[in-house]
Amino acid sequence: MLIADGQREITLSVTCPKGARYGDRLNVVVNAISKGDPGAFDAKTLSFSARQAILAVKSSIGHERAVADAIYARARAKDVGVFSILVPANFRGYVYVESMNPDRLEEIVRGLRRARGVVKGEGESTGISFSEIEAYLTPKPIVSGIMEGDIVELVAGPFKGEKARVMKIDETKEEITVELFEAMVRIPVTVRGDSVRVLQKEEEK
Repeated sequence: MLIADGQREITLSVTCPKGARYGDRLNVVVNAISKGDPGAFDAKTLSFSARQAILAVKSSIGHERAVADAIYARARAKDVGVFSILVPANFRGYVYVESMNPDRLEEIVRGLRRARGVVKGEGESTGISFSEIEAYLTPKPIVSGIMEGDIVELVAGPFKGEKARVMKIDETKEEITVELFEAMVRIPVTVRGDSVRVLQKEEEK
């Protein structure tokens, strides 16, 4: 019902039916007519398009890749719309699946060995936002967490087992320059960031 010289907000809740496929569209036509003045009316057409959701599947720790492979095989065999599967190396116990059919994904996960089911979100939604997994899509530099002045131990290369102090960090090349404690001549040595293990942080001294 229209209000003279005023506005009224209408909230619509549209639930995607089970079995919807990517690109399916729904058009909703809203007609508003003034009860006091039938000549005052307005109409709006709202369009909705089905899109994929990102779902988290809980798995046994250490078996994430096996669960991901099994989900892919079942989804392909049953023609379930799965676009991608992510297995974060630094977040164990979970597999992220980009799918069009959350309800059908739950069906193929049910009874899957090492899978613990689809994680439920708040309310009726099972999807998670892209921002929650964005960090896993961009791997951190291998020198991340290392600071100048840190005491490290070399774990690879000709100086393996030697202790040193970090003098310089090159994030672009993912290399660090260290100064060996036991060397007779203090000559800077440049190694890859994954060739060292931090023993003591600069701020802890």
